Amino acid sequence: MKALLLLVTGVVGLIETLAPRSVVRLWTRAMYRNAGEAEPRGWVPVAARIEGAVLVLAALVGLYRVATAADDPESDASDSVDDASDAGGADGDQLTA
Repeated sequence: MKALLLLVTGVVGLIETLAPRSVVRLWTRAMYRNAGEAEPRGWVPVAARIEGAVLVLAALVGLYRVATAADDPESDASDSVDDASDAGGADGDQLTA
């Protein structure tokens, strides 16, 4: 589920990066009653393009983390060993694996 959400975020960010004026026009029509009278300032498409690039970057980083976490079963096993060793001695002695 998390990977799907990251993928959708990346696609939306890519669309926003490649066509910022269309995205701004779409959101303007969705948010205002008289969208024909609303005129965005000159920096709005630039900000939309930057936002899209940040969304794409965040989605790629998130997907990479999901993919590497799913492929690394040894880290899960070592985490459970570490948890068991932390719970080991009552006087603070830790077991070594």
